[in-house]
Amino acid sequence: MGDELGDDVHANPRGCAGDSHGWTARSQFAAANYFDFAFGTWKTHIMRLKDPLSGSTSWIEYDGTHTIRRVWGGRAHLGELEADGPAGHIEAMSPRLYNPRTHLWSVSYGNPHDGILSRPVVGQFKNGHGEFYGQDTFKGRVVLVREIYSPIDSKTRRLEIAYSEDGGRTWETNWRMTDTFVSAAMDTTK
Repeated sequence: MGDELGDDVHANPRGCAGDSHGWTARSQFAAANYFDFAFGTWKTHIMRLKDPLSGSTSWIEYDGTHTIRRVWGGRAHLGELEADGPAGHIEAMSPRLYNPRTHLWSVSYGNPHDGILSRPVVGQFKNGHGEFYGQDTFKGRVVLVREIYSPIDSKTRRLEIAYSEDGGRTWETNWRMTDTFVSAAMDTTK
């Protein structure tokens, strides 16, 4: 979101918390399947910290749609986000690429306003939660970025993005996105 913000467990295509729609431990799946839970269309609710890394406690809210589809036979995914709120309209995309050598995923973000992809955050899923780390530039200074993907229930998941300006000793969450499942994605990779 760039300057505008922030034992392996594998998932089946729709959900989160351990039922037939859920995030479940399945040793037969490879790390390449970590994001499979995300495919489809989701209703999204976003809370964005108005002024990160300033001591601000004022949040701005948005509602919209988050659609995630697989590309390259599932070795990559593309997320598209559109949401509206009192502060305006958000459009973003997030390509996610799997590295079969390291077994890690990288996630970047772009928006149509600046036409630039962010530096990627890189990570994996463990114990049902995804943790990804990287660097970005915020208001002219380099910050560490942490993303955490978490299940809430069988049809709801959350992404939290936090910044650290002290080398990761402390983190300030500046983006909370809660997605609620609407419909499955059509498989167009065959």
